[in-house]
Amino acid sequence: MIRFLSYCLFLPAVGLYAFAMFMIYPLLQQYVYRRLWFELSGTTYPAESLSHCSNNHSYVTIHQAVQKGTSIFLLKSELCFLIPSLISALLLVSYSDYCGRKVAIVPPLVGDTLFALCYVLVSRFSFSLNYLLAASFLSGLMGGPTTLIGGCFAYVADLCGEDLEGQKTVRMARLDMILGVLTGLASLCTGFYIKAAGFTWPFLTAVFLHLINLFYVLVVLKESLVLPNPSLSSSGHLASEAPRLNQSQALTARLQGVYLLFAASKRRRNIVLLLMLAAFVALQGGMSIFILYELNTPLCWSEVFVGYGSALSTAIYLVSFAGVALLSRYLPDAYIILLGLMSVAAGLIMAAFAKSTLLMFLVRLPLLLSIMPTPVLRSMMSKIVSGSEQGAMFACVAFVEMLSVGVSFTMFSSIYAATLSWFSGFSFLLAAGLTLIPAVLIW
Repeated sequence: MIRFLSYCLFLPAVGLYAFAMFMIYPLLQQYVYRRLWFELSGTTYPAESLSHCSNNHSYVTIHQAVQKGTSIFLLKSELCFLIPSLISALLLVSYSDYCGRKVAIVPPLVGDTLFALCYVLVSRFSFSLNYLLAASFLSGLMGGPTTLIGGCFAYVADLCGEDLEGQKTVRMARLDMILGVLTGLASLCTGFYIKAAGFTWPFLTAVFLHLINLFYVLVVLKESLVLPNPSLSSSGHLASEAPRLNQSQALTARLQGVYLLFAASKRRRNIVLLLMLAAFVALQGGMSIFILYELNTPLCWSEVFVGYGSALSTAIYLVSFAGVALLSRYLPDAYIILLGLMSVAAGLIMAAFAKSTLLMFLVRLPLLLSIMPTPVLRSMMSKIVSGSEQGAMFACVAFVEMLSVGVSFTMFSSIYAATLSWFSGFSFLLAAGLTLIPAVLIW
């Protein structure tokens, strides 16, 4: 009962973070896009979504330059975030086995608050976009979203314990569903918010939401791990030395634990990790350019339509959660992952040839089961390690997710910019082809 209550208290923190963080993501691409439009054309971004998609040669030239410039800037921003976050993810999530899961939750919240605050200042005072690169580096240094999500899944694994192994997959799928639903709602609100108040107020709202969540995590949320008191294990003058010794050795021990977890692991563990890397690269690679593709000709979506599209994506998380909850009773995990990968491939192939608003909205239909591989793979990893290794395991998962996001974003941003002039949907076809790698490994 206590574990269930802790789980219920934990969900609002995840939901509030998802709403605040993914309220920012659609803003980032659209804000950079409009800033570069102004810098390259000398005019403000047209209020009507189709006016910047005129067949006028000068408009077409500016439009392609803005698309390429935005793609390259977002690539730089992702690299600035990726390099420090790879180290932070391993450090914070693995260290949470020793100091509690809040170690992997609080620093990313602080970093994302400062990240959003930097965007507030840049959008309000029109500072150079280079400041945003520094904000990305700082956010990565504090761990970033993947570190926080890794800590959250370790928190859920702690609450499941040994007697709830059968529910672990469903609970992790539910966590993914909450992240997805709140993401879609935030994106929908963002579209109307930009239209009504510009960019500064949405960024500022995200700052306030992160601060509220930080207070909630520090004051209300209970720690899922029962942490030992080192002073009770020593006596006399050694009692004061033990905590200091443990603290100094904890970091080295946890990083060694991460290495040994897979260096001396069974083949199954490494296969699952490779599956995660391949699946995340394929999914993240295709999804990372959705907004740029929607802003491009011939779709030329406005901020409101971008919000509608993101809101429709909530159905993907809902159906994927229902799929995991139902199919996990009748099918092995491998087949659930395979169905999800087929869904990813079908949706991305359809997106590559979507040239109308209706068709782009309908792309979400074949993608309805595309999130299923993620919670199933996390659950598979969690089940094959002991309770004391959950932090180390999710540190590896966070590292793999971060690496896959960085690799996919770097690769697909470059490919999108290079293929924009002759076939803007090529990146989607490439991502769909990459799903064959994990599919073959499963088969």
